[in-house]
Amino acid sequence: MSALTDEDYAITEGGRPLGALYAGNARAVIERGFRVIKSQNWIILVSGFFEPVFYLLSMGIGLGSLVGTVTGPGGAPISYAAYIAPALLAVSAMNGAIYDSTWNVFFKMHFGKLYQGMLYTSLGPLDIAMGEIFMALFRGFLYALGFTGVMGVMGLITTPWALLLVPASVMVAFGFASFGMAVTSYMKTFQQMDMITFVMLPMFLFSATFYPLSVYPVPVQWIVQAFPLWHGVELMRQISIGAFSSATGVHLLYYAVMILVGVAFTTGRLRSLFLR
Repeated sequence: MSALTDEDYAITEGGRPLGALYAGNARAVIERGFRVIKSQNWIILVSGFFEPVFYLLSMGIGLGSLVGTVTGPGGAPISYAAYIAPALLAVSAMNGAIYDSTWNVFFKMHFGKLYQGMLYTSLGPLDIAMGEIFMALFRGFLYALGFTGVMGVMGLITTPWALLLVPASVMVAFGFASFGMAVTSYMKTFQQMDMITFVMLPMFLFSATFYPLSVYPVPVQWIVQAFPLWHGVELMRQISIGAFSSATGVHLLYYAVMILVGVAFTTGRLRSLFLR
């Protein structure tokens, strides 16, 4: 089967004015998403939650018994499980957002022709982008809520500041989801979609998830500090023990910029792809 081009998905803008970029009806996309989850997608939704939990059990309890205590944010000694748990929470939020904004969007765009159908109605590209990103955030919220509960059961939460882990996780998910949909719009085949895994897996392994950034040479540290997941990991670690610094603001600013740029990127990409 030959690769599809952008022309295969284009529809004529017709009488849609520029103002039709957003019709104020993203809730229609969200409502459809919940109907799909309710009817057939709940197993896939739940399955993604367990991967970071298994990592926490194997690495935190298994390897953690050999590692002992490590130095956490602010210099306080903490258990290895408490060290990697917030990092895995960031990974969980990223995974949930990436799945919903990449593979899910890929099938809707190239096989279901869902977005072309939506744009034949009064919906605009921004409505679709906001609706799909919201669904990705919903998945990230569920994973964050469940994983924070697991941390609580394991005794890894020791400060009320840890309650901020859930909204922080949603912010991390928002950052990744805002870019995922736009990037996926460039993918036409399953082989091209593998590029997403090719990027995500090294970022997961090298973003100081299981060990401190200081183990790397300085030039490598600069590269790692450019990763969005590293900012999410550090933000979660600081929140988990209530050790805040000026770096906390940098991490939050990183994601705020990422979200704004990502939403604009996704909206512009949908408009150029579907509305001519």
